[in-house]
Amino acid sequence: MRVRVGVALLLIVAAVAAVQWFRPIPAVAATALLPSSDVVPGTAPALPWPARGSAAVGVSGLGLIASSGNEQPIPAASVTKVMTALIVLFDQPLVIGAIGPGVTVTAADVQAYQNDLAQGQSVVKVEDGEVLSELQILEGMLIPSANNYAELAARWQGGSSDAFVTKMNQQAAAMKMTHTHFADPAGALPQSTSTPSDLFILGSAAMKDPVFAFIVAKPQVDLPVAGTVYNVDSVIGQNGIVGIKTGSGLNTGANFLFAADVLVDGRHIFIIGCVMGQPSLALAFSSARSLIATMTPVLHVRRVIARNESVANYTTPWGNSTDLVAQVDVDLAEWPGMVLRQRLSANAIVVNHPLASGTLEGTEHVVLGDYVFDVPLLTADPLYPPGRFWRLTRVTF
Repeated sequence: MRVRVGVALLLIVAAVAAVQWFRPIPAVAATALLPSSDVVPGTAPALPWPARGSAAVGVSGLGLIASSGNEQPIPAASVTKVMTALIVLFDQPLVIGAIGPGVTVTAADVQAYQNDLAQGQSVVKVEDGEVLSELQILEGMLIPSANNYAELAARWQGGSSDAFVTKMNQQAAAMKMTHTHFADPAGALPQSTSTPSDLFILGSAAMKDPVFAFIVAKPQVDLPVAGTVYNVDSVIGQNGIVGIKTGSGLNTGANFLFAADVLVDGRHIFIIGCVMGQPSLALAFSSARSLIATMTPVLHVRRVIARNESVANYTTPWGNSTDLVAQVDVDLAEWPGMVLRQRLSANAIVVNHPLASGTLEGTEHVVLGDYVFDVPLLTADPLYPPGRFWRLTRVTF
């Protein structure tokens, strides 16, 4: 009897051991070590919005920070040429030092120049047979703000002004400039309208193109027939201003889409903004400078995640563990009161075989304003499968 009981017990123990041994090893989920949200410290200042018109400001990469709150679409005037230049550069990309293809000025181009001149528009002289490079066309429309150069560019790139304007509006829609409509490539028509917040989007995109940024920072350029022409943006170099474009001459006042390269905690960042509907260009310039001066000391660049910082952790039921560490530094320009959000996206792992250190197992999704980063996460230490004793004695499921 005792033998039979012993055998039965052995069989039961063997069966339990077999079940324990062949039970699947449980998946191990990662535990986040960083908070899911964090408010940028400090108090945002009261920004010196212009007494008339409207305005919006932000930081390249970070996005729109604030607007005056009274925006209505009004004529963009020559700021329209920023979109014209951007589409030309999309279709015919340039690199610094290149001049691009040549375009021969026709009799029709000369007639268009004379028509614009007779209407008192902003123009630069051209002659039949003159050859302008792509770079010179861009310089002529952006520096002295020549309407006839913008129109020439539209006919060259679009085949016709109407076809090119269609491309302008398609691009505006793609960029989510929801309060913008273009009626012509130069901004001579009052039907070409926008808002400061929309033009901030446009300026931020344009300044990412090195050739565009290189052109609008020039105080003057030399053109084949016209000779030396000067930048309408007369505050280049003041308060760090490096462009972008003025617009005036219509009955709704002067506009200034601007970018300033400012040094913040040892890093160069762009403050980008737009003031619209100002009584004069001088007041538009003054308003831009006041906004830049107020914003600069409040901006900071902070390392929100450091390379090799522990972002998450795997801990196995059998007592083995490893951190997930960031592969890169993440340095962000910050504005007080904005919310930094983070979300861990990491694999649940089954450790059937040794998992080496340095294995990519997930990302940390970081969002602040328009900044969006997925930081690669690597295992800091190896993970090993459970030993025999744990597999046979585990009570977890």
